[in-house]
Amino acid sequence: MSENQSKPFSYEIFPQCGIVAYFSMEIAIDPKMPTYSGGLGVLAGDTLRSAADLGVPLVAFTLAHRQGYFQQVLDSNGVQSEQSQPWNPADRLKEIPVRVTVSIEDRVVTVRAWRYDVVGRYGHIVPIFLLDTDLDGNTAWDRGLTDHLYGGDSNYRLQQEIILGMGGVRILNALGLTTNVYHMNEGHAALLTLALLESQLGGGPALPITESDVAAVQAKCVFTTHTPVPAGHDRFSTEQAIRILGGERTARLEKLDCITDGFLNMTTMALRFSRYANGVALKHGAVSRAMFPKNNIDSITNGVHAPTWLSEPMQNLFDKHIPAWRRDNLYLRNAIDLPVAELIDVHDQAKQTLFTEIATVTGKVLNPNVLTLGFARRAATYKRADLLFTDPQRLAEIAQAAGGLQIIYGGKAHPQDQPGKAIIKKVIETAAKLSNDSLRIIYLENYNWELGALLTAGVDVWVNTPRRPYEASGTSGMKAALNGVPSLSILDGWWIEGCIENVTGWAIEDGEDDLAEAFALYRKLESSVLPLYRSGMEKWAEIMRTTIAHNGSFFNTNRMVKQYTRNSYYPVQLTEETNVVEPAFVKAGTRD
Repeated sequence: MSENQSKPFSYEIFPQCGIVAYFSMEIAIDPKMPTYSGGLGVLAGDTLRSAADLGVPLVAFTLAHRQGYFQQVLDSNGVQSEQSQPWNPADRLKEIPVRVTVSIEDRVVTVRAWRYDVVGRYGHIVPIFLLDTDLDGNTAWDRGLTDHLYGGDSNYRLQQEIILGMGGVRILNALGLTTNVYHMNEGHAALLTLALLESQLGGGPALPITESDVAAVQAKCVFTTHTPVPAGHDRFSTEQAIRILGGERTARLEKLDCITDGFLNMTTMALRFSRYANGVALKHGAVSRAMFPKNNIDSITNGVHAPTWLSEPMQNLFDKHIPAWRRDNLYLRNAIDLPVAELIDVHDQAKQTLFTEIATVTGKVLNPNVLTLGFARRAATYKRADLLFTDPQRLAEIAQAAGGLQIIYGGKAHPQDQPGKAIIKKVIETAAKLSNDSLRIIYLENYNWELGALLTAGVDVWVNTPRRPYEASGTSGMKAALNGVPSLSILDGWWIEGCIENVTGWAIEDGEDDLAEAFALYRKLESSVLPLYRSGMEKWAEIMRTTIAHNGSFFNTNRMVKQYTRNSYYPVQLTEETNVVEPAFVKAGTRD
């Protein structure tokens, strides 16, 4: 157990508002703890780190995931296989002396929690409670319900969501914490609203319900959706809901319009019981409103936790020239005046650190003087990792004319995502055919937190090629921007807001199909990116400075958490009687 796990926590900031309880199926807590799969978990972890830095009164809930997500293994042909990532919470965390139970398929399942403290820059603590069913007295099946992140089938998933939502609320109540705001980070946590509703009724699922009961739950709940396509939202059949949740609860949810066309939709449920909902970029907010036209869905654009993702040399450079950046990331606007020579040196250090790691794990040596592109993210088909290889001959000619080009790939496909695995295999097979003295292509195995930090700081250009409008936000390019790495990207997700042509990077023009957008990508490489790089590092450093100043200063969780605090958690309004600004829910009489 680390030292900070034994510290008490208290909330002296915003005491009148109570605590925010943040629920997420995955949270990237620590690089050595496999409690996340990708962007959603990393975003959750960054959110909590900034909440701790800013003193927000917040506690978080997730599952222990004793077997992790998975360790990716790639054979020489690019075929992905998976290995578990077992870890023991007792080795790193403190178990809290609380037990609660939930009902799953008419079985009573006991839940405990482990605590991890996120300590902010000024000592404020945000505790994370990791729920765990691996307890004597539970059946062998139930003991494994909190083992695998996104493992098993939809039955397993629904049972996990009962533990997260309903079990988490009961742990919170057992701790005796006064909670005014419950934040559901994606629909996985939507069942917490059912626990709150039953608590509001003062009993079990059979009691009658009124709209005032629903309103009381809505007053406490906020919801963030991260999914821009209908198929990405968790849905469970009515049969599953009756069997796993129970018939009376399912009937209640059906009366509350949470079940349509024979399915319990967790996003619909979360929206039904929330006073505030948001997408994770301006475009994603618009897409979400179109998907759920009966709901008012705002937008708060994602960010990343700057101290977590900045390379150490870059942090030192900022400490020297922009010392206020750690307190308020908006001061990174001053990066526009960073000394060019020092910025070049810092990036060279990050690039060499990356290349050293690549040489260590692959035996392949890259040239630090050659333009290096980075592409690393979940290997889903809509992200089009193979778009660069649409015309292999043209890519080879571009590399030859430029005097060299290097491309570094990384990313996992979900174990059940066969098309995603096929994309990885195609990239690796194409890389083997194309790689030569002027074009080097490497696919790195087991993309994770630590490798992501090296890549986003060490490459020269970050590439992103999603098929619109499937990129809700994306955060890898934000990490790159903090490190002065411009993006070359399709205008989707956050990049619609972040792209200033030739200032923060370059937009790949929209096309009618994949072929047209691939050719647009090649044109932008030939006409803009490579000519600037060949013109010398002094000119390249100019776009590095403007990338940090414009994008690094805004696309961070320091700004994002402030927006959540002001607009979602504690929305304020001016009272007519006293002209005093106070949280809106206080005036509405919903404080505990």
